[in-house]
This record gives sequence, C-alpha cells and structure tokens, in this order.
Amino acid sequence: MNIIVSERRYLMNREERIRAALAGQPVDHVPVGAWMHLSEFDQDPISLAEAEAAFTEKYDFDYIKMMPFGLYSTQDFGNQITIYCDPYREPIVKNFAIQSPSDYDALKAIPAIQGTYGKQIEFAREMVKRRKPGTPVMQTIFSPFSTLKKMAGDRLFMDMINYPESVHHALSAITATTLDFVSYNIDAGVDGFFFATQNATRSVMNLHEFEEFGQFYDLQVIKSYAKKTWFNAVHIHGEDIYFNEVAAYPVNCINWHDRHTWPTLKEARALTDKCLLAGIKSAPYFVNGVLKYDDIILEGTPEEITAHVKDAIAQVDGRGLILGPGCVVNPKAPEENLMALRKAVES
Repeated sequence: MNIIVSERRYLMNREERIRAALAGQPVDHVPVGAWMHLSEFDQDPISLAEAEAAFTEKYDFDYIKMMPFGLYSTQDFGNQITIYCDPYREPIVKNFAIQSPSDYDALKAIPAIQGTYGKQIEFAREMVKRRKPGTPVMQTIFSPFSTLKKMAGDRLFMDMINYPESVHHALSAITATTLDFVSYNIDAGVDGFFFATQNATRSVMNLHEFEEFGQFYDLQVIKSYAKKTWFNAVHIHGEDIYFNEVAAYPVNCINWHDRHTWPTLKEARALTDKCLLAGIKSAPYFVNGVLKYDDIILEGTPEEITAHVKDAIAQVDGRGLILGPGCVVNPKAPEENLMALRKAVES
C-alpha cells in the first residue's frame, strides 16, 4: 500500500483506475465494487439499469458488473420460471426444459435479439446510457454448460455419460446463441464481459469432463470478444476449483471465492500475473433448497470490513487487484457496511 501512495501522481477517474489495475500499474486507490441481485427490478431493463446506476453512485464504486437475473439464459430455451419481483426472492426454475434425452437433440440456436435475451441487450443499452461517464460496465454471461445445467438439473451429469452426443448438440446450440448475444452487447457499448462458470470444480467434473464439456465451449465464447473488449473477467464459482486451467483463459481478470477455497489472493498472485477481482468474503449456498449467504458485508461490522479490505490489499501489495465479492452480496447488506467497503480503500 505504501508503494501505491508514494507513486501517486493524480486522482484517477474510474476507467483509468480499472485500466491501471488490470495492467498491474500503480493506482491512486485500489478500485472497489460490489454487486447483488436486484430482483425487484430485474424483469424490466430500464428499471434495472436505473437501479444499478443509482447503486453504483450511492457508494461511489469504480465499476458496474451488470446483474441480469441468473436464469435469463434459460427461459428462451424452454425453462419455465417462477418470478417474484421481490427484492429478497430470486426467480427459480418451476419446470426444467430438459426432461428427456431427446430434448437435448431438439434444442436449436435462437436469435439473441429476441425474448429474454433481447431484454438483456436492452438492459445493456440502457446501462451504458445511464452510467456515469467513465464508469466501466461488464455484462454477465454464463458458460454454455452452466446454462444447460440450469435447464436440465442434476440429470445432466448422467446424460453426459449416457448421451454425450446429445449433450454436445445442446451445448453447441447454446454456444451459438451466446455468441450472438455477445455481439449485440458489444454493439450496445459494454466494456467487457463477466463470464461465469459454475462447473469448473472437481466436485462437479473430473478434468477430462471439464475439458470436453466445459472448457471447449467456454473458449469459443471468450475468444469471440477477447480482442474486442478491454475489461473481461472470468468467475469461477464454487470450491476445489480448476483455478490454473481457467486462469489460462484469454481474460485479463479472475474472480473466485478466494476467502472460501484455494487459492488465497497471495497464492493466486504467485500463480498468475493477471488482475485479481476478489478479496471480499461473500458467497451464496443452499441448505435444503433455501438460499443462505456467508457474507461479511451482511454480517460484519464496518470495522471488520475495513480490516478485511486492508488484509486483501496487503496480500498482493495492492498491485493488480480490483476488490470485489467472491459472488453476489446479500441484498439485505446494511448501507453502512457497503459504505465501509468503499471508504476502506481510502484509508
């Protein structure tokens, strides 16, 4: 931290600060942000963009990680979803689109300008329009396997073994649709993508399965925008993760549950020179189907959050770091704790 202060030349704007962190260069303060589900607004693209812009300015965060609802990539493919429009109840799957092996074969790529996908493109346009100038914006996209898992449930893992060609057919259709979605978002003006993979863990797949059903399609999507956008993060969800394999993806920023699983920030810095988007303990998990959170922004005090932030910065000497949660922050997090998160980087 002392190194950063001694090299400070001027106050940066948000984009300058993020670009410097991505390049491992000195910053006036470590950039920081947080994100949460805004389920009260996320069925209307204009309302959601307004809410995210207001959230960002309220806490003076340095970037916007767009928060379309987590099942958005599945609805146009046939998932039946229960939507509550309640700030503390996220949409859930009512009926899976995949009910039999033949449903994989019936899946076809769809134009991403229509339906629920199209609403997220409108969200991107509105977000870019409403952000404060100079505030970087990342659109959230899911790995093709993550989308298919949300459409099939746990049967997918047996179907990978028993009907691999059918599963590959479905993954190819989802990949083609995701590529179309990426293109429209680039046209809308986003600065990059937050690519979320929920299957890059040893508890979900062995390495061969990950490479065949996960990585192969992940790379098709990421390579389509890697040289067209400048703020590209990958999120590795879960524990016991394939960190090295995913860190090798053509992205410039890595996000994972660093407070819950290997590697720590310090260990990660020894493994990669890419920017680390991490440091804040926040992770959702399910108990008997009920969503719970292990979240310092929800449960900690402002003093504990300040110490938490300082520890994260110290682990990497403040270089190549963008502070952010391991996953979504609980929407019940107190305002004073979110304020403390932002103020801690000024200390």
